[in-house]
Amino acid sequence: MDASKAEPGPRRSGTPGEVWLRPSARKRDAPPLSRDRIVEEAVTLLDTEGADRLTMRRLAERLGTGSTTLYWHVKTKDDVLDLALDAIFAEVEIPPEGGQGWRAGITALINGWRAVLLRHPWSAALLSRPMLGPNVLARSEFMYATLLRAGVVEPHLTAAAYGLSNYVIGSGLMQATWPANAERDVRSAARERLHANRERYPALAAHGPLAVEGDWDTSFALGLDWLLDGIQAGIAGARA
Repeated sequence: MDASKAEPGPRRSGTPGEVWLRPSARKRDAPPLSRDRIVEEAVTLLDTEGADRLTMRRLAERLGTGSTTLYWHVKTKDDVLDLALDAIFAEVEIPPEGGQGWRAGITALINGWRAVLLRHPWSAALLSRPMLGPNVLARSEFMYATLLRAGVVEPHLTAAAYGLSNYVIGSGLMQATWPANAERDVRSAARERLHANRERYPALAAHGPLAVEGDWDTSFALGLDWLLDGIQAGIAGARA
């Protein structure tokens, strides 16, 4: 039996988010492979091949090591996914506090988040996992703190944060899974179908997302403005 493929003792299947609640392995016992190096290679694999292709065996092979060494640092595939998700969130710049207004800060955060989701198309589909890593928490803290300072209080605070988060996740997931090379053909076929059925679907035939010209960036920006307008109106109403 190849010792490089053996696993050190019984291994639990694990659950998403567990990596943040489990004490790290003692560094003096660990072989010379860092968790940061593992996560960096995992993100590269995920970017090029997607989450379905990520396995502990393949990751170990890309790192030029055996699974035994890998399991010193990460216990399960869920660990790797959680760590990779948090790592890419470090790319979302946290806006500086003060002087820009709450809308500008939230807009910058959400646009940065969207850019990360599009650079790493595998990530949006995994954001239902418990997000307890330091990079995610720091950016969530900024969002909640900014809304609080703007005057958003419960139960509207949670609703506003969820609305913004769900908007960027949903938009990122839709764009990441849309076949880019099929855009023109899909729109053409959709227009023909809607035109043929315009009496049944008059609004969609005239204004639907597949029937009219548009682009992802403009639509996202307009939708975000609508959300922020609603939050601002809620703040004004509460003060009144």
